[in-house]
Order: sequence, then C-alpha cells, then structure tokens
Amino acid sequence: MERPEPAEVSMSQAIQPAHANLRGELSAGQLLKWIDATACLAAEKHAGISCVTASVDDIQFEETARVGQVITIKAKVTRAFSTSMEISIKVIVQDMLTGIEKLVSVAFSTFVAKPVGKEKIHLKPVTLLTEQDHVEHNLASERRKVRLHHEDTFKNLMKENSEFDDPICDEEEGMVSTGGTAVQSIELVLPPHANHHGNTFGGQIMAWMESLATISASRLCRAHPLLKSVDMFKFRGPSAVGDRLVFNAIVNNTFQTCVEVGVRVEAFDCQEWSKGQGRHINSAFLIYNAVNDKEEMVTFPRIKPISKDDFRRYRGAIARKRIRLGRKYVTSHKEEVPVCVQWDISNQVSLSNANVEALKNLAAKSGWEVTSAVEKIKIYTLEEHDLLSVWVEKHVERPAHLTYHLLSDFTKRPLWDPHFVSCEVINWVSEGDQIYYITCPIVNGDKPKDLVVLVSRRRPLKDGSTYTVAVKSVLLPSVPPCPHYIRSEIICAGFLIRAIDSSSCTVSYFNQISASISPYFAGNLGGWSKSIEETAASCIKFIENATDEH
Repeated sequence: MERPEPAEVSMSQAIQPAHANLRGELSAGQLLKWIDATACLAAEKHAGISCVTASVDDIQFEETARVGQVITIKAKVTRAFSTSMEISIKVIVQDMLTGIEKLVSVAFSTFVAKPVGKEKIHLKPVTLLTEQDHVEHNLASERRKVRLHHEDTFKNLMKENSEFDDPICDEEEGMVSTGGTAVQSIELVLPPHANHHGNTFGGQIMAWMESLATISASRLCRAHPLLKSVDMFKFRGPSAVGDRLVFNAIVNNTFQTCVEVGVRVEAFDCQEWSKGQGRHINSAFLIYNAVNDKEEMVTFPRIKPISKDDFRRYRGAIARKRIRLGRKYVTSHKEEVPVCVQWDISNQVSLSNANVEALKNLAAKSGWEVTSAVEKIKIYTLEEHDLLSVWVEKHVERPAHLTYHLLSDFTKRPLWDPHFVSCEVINWVSEGDQIYYITCPIVNGDKPKDLVVLVSRRRPLKDGSTYTVAVKSVLLPSVPPCPHYIRSEIICAGFLIRAIDSSSCTVSYFNQISASISPYFAGNLGGWSKSIEETAASCIKFIENATDEH
C-alpha cells in the first residue's frame, strides 16, 4: 500500500444519497466540507499544532460525482511560511463498476497555525522530495503574492473599469435586474457544526454559503445551476456555538454561460442579535454554469444595474473575472499535451494555409470581452471551455505595408518584445513561410523557455484588405528539446494588420494561450502587471520610429 508523503493526507468517501443533490450528484457543499477537513488535517500534520482556515481560493470543478462512486481527496502542504501554510487539494472520483478515475476538483487553501499561549510560531520548511514538489513550492510563492496583493489589484481594476465605457452596460433587449435573485437565510450554530477547536467548522460555513448561492443563481436562470468555480472563501473572523449566522446572496453579473453570485456572512451572539450589530466573518464569490432539463448549457440574460450598489457589484464582478483569468494560470502547473504538428516539407502548402486559416478563425470568433482600454491599446479575452485567448488591438500611425514588413520579420521581435530573448531563422521555406527558433526569458524562477515556430506571411490580394502574419509551433527533428530550456508551444497566434488610411493602421495581435506560455500573460490578465500594455506600447514606438526605407 502506498504511504502518503510527509504533510500529505488522503480521505476516501463513498457517496451516499444523503451526500447528493436532487440530480443524484455529490453536492458541492458536502464536497467543500470534506475538502476543508482534509486540508486542515494536512496543515496540522505539518505544523504539529492546531490550525485554522484563513482562506480557500481558486477552487475549480472539472467533473461531477454521483451516488455510488468513491471520492478521494488528497491534501498536501506545498509551502510553509512563518505562521501560515498553503495546502494544495486534489479530488478524484472513481466509478466502482468500471474502475475509471476522473479529476473532480483542484483547490488551494491557506491555513494559519494557532499558538499555544504566548508561544511564538515559526513553521518548519516543507521537505521537497520530487521535481513536482519543487515546482509547486516555487508556484506557492507566486500564488501567495497574488493573494497578498489581491485587494490593491482589485481597487486598481475597479478604478480602471470606471474610466472606460463598458459595452455590456449598453441597453439591449432582455436585460434583467438582479433584485429578484437576492436571498437571505439564517443558521443557529449548534455543537455538531463546531470543529475540534470549538469554533464553527469552516467547511460547514462554506456549505451553507454554497447552498444559498445556488438558490440565487437558480432564480435568474430557472434551470439547474452547476458550481464551476469559487473565487475565494475569505474567513475574516471566527464564530462559535450559539452564534446566529445571517447569510445574504445575490447575483452580481453574468458572462454568457457563467454567472457570479456574491455571498456575505455576518455572525451575532445574543447581545449583538438584540442590538442588530453583527460581525462580518466571511465573503465569497461563486461562479455557476447552468443546464436545462435536456442537459443543454444555458446562456444567462445580461444584467441591468440600476442602483449605485448594483453598479458596484456589477463592475466588481468584471474586475474579479479578470483577476481569476490571471490567477488561474498561476495556481496550477499543468503538464502540457503537445498539439503542434510535425513539419513536413512535402505538405508545406497545407500546413501553411492551415496556420493562416486558424488565425483568421480565432479572430472571427464571437464572445470577445474588453478587459482593458488605455489610449491606443485595447485588450480583449475569450474563454472557451479550458482555452483562453487574448486579442491586443493597437492603433499605429504608420502605413500598413511598413507595419507588416516590420512585424513579419521575427528577427526584429527582440528589439521591442521583452518576452523574446533571441529569434533566428532556421529554415527559409519560401518567401511566405519561415521556421524560427526562439528563446524566452526565465519566469517564476523556472528554466527559460524555447520555441520552434512556423511563421506564415500573407499580403492582401487587393488594397484595403488585411495583412496576415500567422504563428504556430511545429516539430522539427533537427531541433530537438534542449535540457537547458523548457520546450514550449504556441497553439495559434499572430498579427492581422488593416489599413485605416495611407498613413495609419490597426494592428491586432492574437494568441490562444497554451499552458507553457501562460506565465508570461498571467500577471497582466490578472491585473497585477502591465506587461501586455507595455509590450504593445513598445511595439507601437518601434513601428512609428522606423524609417520608410523598406
């Protein structure tokens, strides 16, 4: 039997009808209780003393589990700081009849060690046994920075949101108010709700919050809400047996097939209850999809904010969505499954055309949402299942043909793009197609990355049409992976350049983000970095300062 590693705990539970919702699926609230208990035991195994939940964030639900299946939860301390620890949680479901296992959920929580008396605490470091342990240890530091700067990042994004017009706010048919989604509930904390410290069990509070949020979401869509992710459960203070907990939930905003529900919890003891003066002990933001009776995904109606508070919550949801986008790619270290194709000179025309068509198809997709707009630069994002794409639109005061010449020559890319250290042609296939070897800088303390890409260039067939520069990774046997670099991949990227007039143009850069290049985008998408805007500004300056001798 495989023994757990140090500071790792494993819990297995057979899913009974009492654990399920009306659809026969394991209720998210029950799973949250099990997750919190397992994470707490992992924290205490490492610390050697009592620990309490500070926050649970970045919970992603990938699959559902049903009655009769078995859930296994593995919790492990990834890094210990002076008095707090990050716990990574992985949930697997196994079908007992087929033996097939699927990933249900991943999450990260922060626990704080409780001192005994006036004793000072300094937690011992985590023993790192594998290469993956080292990777997670480094990422834990990045995740901690994100958490610590969350409030400042959120405030900055809220300020940004108020400075440019949000097209979602435009009046359109079918927009709805969120007033009808407001739900309130109350719970009396009894001894069975307490943890082994005598305080209200954090997992129980999360379960109550999830239950109320589900009711709120269902009032908007009149369908079956499915919890997709939790932005953050933040525990601001304790509550105890005998407290009355008042829960308030309301829909904040919708994003096509997703809805964000905010939940606030206040605790009252007897005296506070009689005076109506509670303690704010918890807040969370839960993101749902929904399906109808035919199991088809439901598109939520757009939200129409009316009151000042409606607008605050509406814009807050937009800011949190942007932070989630960035944080999503800092919170996990997924092994990338290569999808790039083998370069075949006999199939050159087909591969080149497919490269160009993929870029045009990405640009033509619907659902792009503005996440940032500053002067000449706009940034859009598009989420499709597990894929995230970025579109950066720039206005350049130079002719389209000159801009195309400069951007299609990737040997010039390191002159303006700090994400490219070097870029050399290794195979001049034709006038319109070249294969480049690219090296990138170190990020998150990891090895530097390298790429082998096909760049396909197309001039317009007629004036006024679009210049195209498409980029995609290819496998080239003559350039195998090097041990000093992490071989990375570009799924689909490139530039579309359209003339505005004879002296200016619009440059649109697209990138369907792969796991290996996501660290270069995460900070910007999340709002705690301006690297994309800075790179775009550098690109504009490079083009506008270039001479016409081309």
